Amino acid sequence: MGRVYLVGAGPGDLKLITLRGLELIQRADVIIYDFLVNPRLLDFCREGAEIIYVGKQASHHELPQPDINNLIIQKTRENEVVVRLKGGDPFIFGRGGEEAQVLAENGIPFEIIPGITSAIAVPAYAGIPLTHREYASTVAFITGHEDEKKVTSTIRWEELAAGPDTLVFLMGVKNLKTIKDRLIKGGRSPNTGACLIQWGTLPGQRVVAGTLGDIDVLARREGIKPPAIILIGNVVKLRNHLSWFENRPLFGKKIAITRAPHQSLKLGELLTERGADVLYMPTIVITPIEPNSKLERAIDSIETYPFILFTSTNAVSIFFDSLFRKGRDARALSGAKVLPIGPATATLLQSKGIIPDFLPGKFTSEGIIEILKTIDVKGEQFLLPRAEEARDIIVEYIKDHGGSCDVVPVYKASLPKEIVPISEKPDIVTFTSSSTVRNFIALYGKQTLEDTLIASIGPVTTGTLRDHGFQAHIEAERYDIPGLVEAIEQYVRGRSE
Repeated sequence: MGRVYLVGAGPGDLKLITLRGLELIQRADVIIYDFLVNPRLLDFCREGAEIIYVGKQASHHELPQPDINNLIIQKTRENEVVVRLKGGDPFIFGRGGEEAQVLAENGIPFEIIPGITSAIAVPAYAGIPLTHREYASTVAFITGHEDEKKVTSTIRWEELAAGPDTLVFLMGVKNLKTIKDRLIKGGRSPNTGACLIQWGTLPGQRVVAGTLGDIDVLARREGIKPPAIILIGNVVKLRNHLSWFENRPLFGKKIAITRAPHQSLKLGELLTERGADVLYMPTIVITPIEPNSKLERAIDSIETYPFILFTSTNAVSIFFDSLFRKGRDARALSGAKVLPIGPATATLLQSKGIIPDFLPGKFTSEGIIEILKTIDVKGEQFLLPRAEEARDIIVEYIKDHGGSCDVVPVYKASLPKEIVPISEKPDIVTFTSSSTVRNFIALYGKQTLEDTLIASIGPVTTGTLRDHGFQAHIEAERYDIPGLVEAIEQYVRGRSE
């Protein structure tokens, strides 16, 4: 017999999961999850974990609750750690209490891991405090969708109408007019502030604000559908001053990242922090060349190279992995001058114990050449670990000026075996190398880029776009990931002014 963990996944924003919740997701043998769980949380599952979707949407149950209960019991008898992952908090209108009862009745050990409920998180992301010394001293959470088996409602509408200052209804969009009518009939003023918040805490968040008297009309006109919460109270007025989530510079912009999956995280985080809805559309798979006798020979004779050039973080990672496997470390490079192509590569080198001797002003191969112009390369030997296919202008410069350069391919950049289907057209597609341009067109076709803004990391990538008949609407002035994000932000700000 295993143990069941009823885990609250939070309101939607990936980073609002608790540390304990994330720890259990990483340990789980089985994860049984709902519709409102951010699917990216499943990226943290351990390899081999069984993932089961039992999502429940308005008017549609993927699996009825009794069947979910039986499924949890069955999986607990077969596995050690079973995580029941539920949107928001398990005990706030999440039927977690019912599932815990079933587990207790069957003698199955369980733990409850609270989550941040949408009842408090979603208003906060809309800039609405549920309590405020001047507006609200009391707050109530109410289901907007009672058990259909009930003969009569157990909600005391007159007490609600005259009682708590702030009312938060969950799952009530379909019953909005009924909620409005009952509150007004019970004595709540039609002029009370009211709003609906759809897909709260996520990039698609939408807020419709008005009064209790007209909120149902506004919601219908704006096409608000579940999932959404209803908020009623004069604290709604504070949104005009405290709105922050939707005010971020890239809010609502769907931005596609075409880098390899393991390289997309930093760009994705920077865009998400600025409000973008990030679409991951990887066009490259990085595969180390193994076995690699040429790399091993280079490492065995590393002392013979006065200069080592790194033109990507991939080359740094693979080179040092091979160095460490051979029982050597950063001290093996003590006699060499190390030149990275840019800040990200330099930072990774520092994490390996190497402080670069140079850093180009422009983060391209041309920038490296500008550094080489300050060095007498005649008679010097250079080592260049890099991709199997790459531009040769650095090698040509060294040879043209009397030096020698040993090029060691350490990885291949290939097309993914499967592509991410395009469920929604991006507003902006980002390209961080010529390979991402060529591969994107090969995978998705030129038509995908029509009527879409294109953001390029620098002139080399822009040139490749031009060769394929496309204009880069946005080009980074500093040819790295922060520079690209800055350029996108400036462009979007400029268009909105």
